[in-house]
Amino acid sequence: MATEIRPELSEKNPYWIGKHRYYELKHFCLQYPIWKKAYNALLGLSSRPNDLDIFVKSGQVRSDPTARCAESLVSFAKRMELVEQAAIGTDGDLYPYILRGVTEGLSYNALKMQYAIPCCREVYYNLYRRFFWLLSKERD
Repeated sequence: MATEIRPELSEKNPYWIGKHRYYELKHFCLQYPIWKKAYNALLGLSSRPNDLDIFVKSGQVRSDPTARCAESLVSFAKRMELVEQAAIGTDGDLYPYILRGVTEGLSYNALKMQYAIPCCREVYYNLYRRFFWLLSKERD
């Protein structure tokens, strides 16, 4: 299920980022489904604040559960929006495929077979690199 891309490019490539920065960003993106699931679960917790501890870990002994829920919703929403906006900024037409690729760890072959991505491998991986370059700039 891993992507078929080398973690480090030539420094001459316009989308070059360091190998460890790439891995940091890749693992950040792979958390997207977890954030989305937690965000959706938190939306239904307003009537059951005791369940909040399942989704939100805080060091506070006593706090306002509604505030903790709201803070967590904002935090998850910001992270998801950061990834989504980087995908949209990469390519407005192919962003759904880029988003799936980076958040689900899908390779070009998997995207081609499962979702019929409408571009060639070279174009996709160039956009893939551009995505991580844009995300790196946004997270700095």
